[in-house]
Amino acid sequence: MGNINKTMQRRKNRVRRTLAKKNELGHPRLSVFRSSKNIYAQIIDDVNGVTLAAASSLEADMRKSLKTGADCEAATAIGKLVAERAGKAGVKKVVFDRGGYIYHGRVKALADGAREGGLSF
Repeated sequence: MGNINKTMQRRKNRVRRTLAKKNELGHPRLSVFRSSKNIYAQIIDDVNGVTLAAASSLEADMRKSLKTGADCEAATAIGKLVAERAGKAGVKKVVFDRGGYIYHGRVKALADGAREGGLSF
């Protein structure tokens, strides 16, 4: 494992540890994964170990409507889509799990889109 991967894993573990301490009410977790070409978001219920809602820039309707899956516009659209799907699943409040990513750029755009879509965190 390279030095960058170790640093990323350390950050990811630190974020998850902090979320576990803060999340005493058992709210689902909005988890973000970002690759160089796409962005993915899931709402996960850690108590039951199930995914309640998910969205990604690889979905057929998203691929048609977006120019690329690797920009802030795509991240905002994915945030709104996952918030809409979460609403249908009955989820209003979540905790935001940015993984090991810095809260900037596409990760921030996804969070803002989810807030616009009706999620609160």
